[in-house]
Amino acid sequence: MAHNYKNAQFNLTNTNKTDVYTCASGSTCLVKNIHAVNYGAGNHTIKGYVYDSSVTTEFQIDEHTLNSGASQDISDGIIVLESGDILRLEADSADHFSGTISILEITWQYLYLYLQKILNQLNYLLMSLLKKH
Repeated sequence: MAHNYKNAQFNLTNTNKTDVYTCASGSTCLVKNIHAVNYGAGNHTIKGYVYDSSVTTEFQIDEHTLNSGASQDISDGIIVLESGDILRLEADSADHFSGTISILEITWQYLYLYLQKILNQLNYLLMSLLKKH
């Protein structure tokens, strides 16, 4: 099982929902924080969403209004993403928000391969013992 610390940067240049991070296949991802800054003029709102690929449904998870020049963590806690889940952000105005996302990506395929190797070795030992008796 591999643990990879990652970051993803974003710059919301339009008002569409923007995919900012997708959890890799065979992984579980822990989003520690989504740090955003309003670098434009005026107060603006940013919203966070998770697309849950297991139920093909999107859920709103955060909504914050930031003053001009203000920055903050817009995630109100750790967000768990499963394989194929997507983190999306949406701004009420273009060219006002940028930031970084801190992620711990846990890859399970290595654990599976390791366990498969152990099972193969046990199977070989068992077959050797059966042949002797």
